[in-house]
Amino acid sequence: MTSQLSFDVQLNPHARTAAERQAVLADPGFGQHFTDHMVSIDFTEGVGWHDARLEPYGPLVLDPATSVFHYAQELFEGLKAYRQVGGAIAAFRPYANAARFNRSALRMAMPELPEDVFVESLERLVQTDREWVPTTEGHSLYLRPFMIATQVGLGVNYPSKTFRYIVFASPAASYFAGGVKPVSVWLSTEYTRAAPGGTGFAKCGGNYAAAFVAQRQAVEHGCDQVVWLDAVEHRYVEEMGGMNLFFVFGDRLLTPALTGTLLPGVTRDSIITFAEDLGLTAEEGRLSIEEWQAGCESGELTEVFACGTAAVVTPVGSVKGADREWTVGDGGPGAVTMRIRDELLGIQYGTRPDPHHWVHKIC
Repeated sequence: MTSQLSFDVQLNPHARTAAERQAVLADPGFGQHFTDHMVSIDFTEGVGWHDARLEPYGPLVLDPATSVFHYAQELFEGLKAYRQVGGAIAAFRPYANAARFNRSALRMAMPELPEDVFVESLERLVQTDREWVPTTEGHSLYLRPFMIATQVGLGVNYPSKTFRYIVFASPAASYFAGGVKPVSVWLSTEYTRAAPGGTGFAKCGGNYAAAFVAQRQAVEHGCDQVVWLDAVEHRYVEEMGGMNLFFVFGDRLLTPALTGTLLPGVTRDSIITFAEDLGLTAEEGRLSIEEWQAGCESGELTEVFACGTAAVVTPVGSVKGADREWTVGDGGPGAVTMRIRDELLGIQYGTRPDPHHWVHKIC
């Protein structure tokens, strides 16, 4: 893939040695270590996208009055590159991330980035830092594209006229070291993540900043994650932290419908699409916390899982709220949940067929 934008290439003279790199890859954790390079592209109103460059990873120099610091005009994406069976390196559905990036940009009054430029930026970075893609089973290279408003000056009447797009990479270990573990979740009835007409569907930092207080509350109540409810009645389930939710009723999957208040996850869409391949049906709808509890108590609702790029598929084992508490199934990972997880990982790592042509080879 080659876009019409010319990239200037400046390799990092201080790139880590093979020994230094292997020391990191032996225990990368998540989001703690970064590869040697990044891609940057600038945008100026009236000019468009320009000055694309692959350059050494390093700090940004920004004026204190830069718009992003004061008005939070920014957005980001998250996806992974995988070392597949046979040694090839591939990304999973990068064009879906590119499309979502642009939907977020429109909502945040930011310029769209051509999808081919978005994908080429990933390709150039991964090809240059290919030795950073882990070979350990279950590990991957996490890619973080983002865009910030860079205009200098204060004032809220107009959005910024200049922006910068950057993508960098971080080797990532398996989310579940030592096996898949169900999480406990806290029902947030005091706080709201997003309301109709807001930025809930956009992948912007403000959504996550507003979520920290409820996540902290979840931890204080002995839970791993927070579950967000609708902004009007605080009864209907929307999503879990940074992940979408699925409810398993035997061979039927139900996931909250996209109402504009929750993130349209790429993993979510993939599961809906390949559910039929596994003999399952997938529906979008709504489910109240009362229906969730009653379904678990009656045995009709057999499993619940969350999904997203970082953790792939995460089983939910127990639920707690201000006035209620219950267990999902037997509290352990369900058979359907694990089957879906294995299928998705198999496609991503190249150990299972890719009937929907989601795997994008990079090198």
